[in-house]
Amino acid sequence: MTAPTRGRSIAAPLGVAAAAVGGAVLLHVRDPRTSTYLPCPLHALTGLWCPGCGATRALGDLTRGDIAAAASSNVVAVLLVVVAVGVWAAWLRARWDGRSMSLPRPSRPTVAVLIVLLTAFTVVRNTAWGTMFAPT
Repeated sequence: MTAPTRGRSIAAPLGVAAAAVGGAVLLHVRDPRTSTYLPCPLHALTGLWCPGCGATRALGDLTRGDIAAAASSNVVAVLLVVVAVGVWAAWLRARWDGRSMSLPRPSRPTVAVLIVLLTAFTVVRNTAWGTMFAPT
């Protein structure tokens, strides 16, 4: 069996990048602020903002380079994009060097902290004093 060529080894990261660029182009061309995408079921039923509410608008704002508007729609989505780009870059680098990449499994305390932070974010953005975290 022969070793995979560099082009074949980076095919998966490049495919993910192509899909992400395709999604970004869609959000840039069909602006979430003026187009109808699927509404959040929780918000539609209860009027409450879930942790993901505003993420589509935030990603659309990022395609226009408007970081402030993106953060005002969903700051968590903006942070996740930064993390995702970093993980993708590390994946591409590992594949380029001919290594496999495995992410460490988060510990239970880490998962618990993330759940608490997302819950706090959700509660705060649904209160009168946390409207700065509600989608705009």
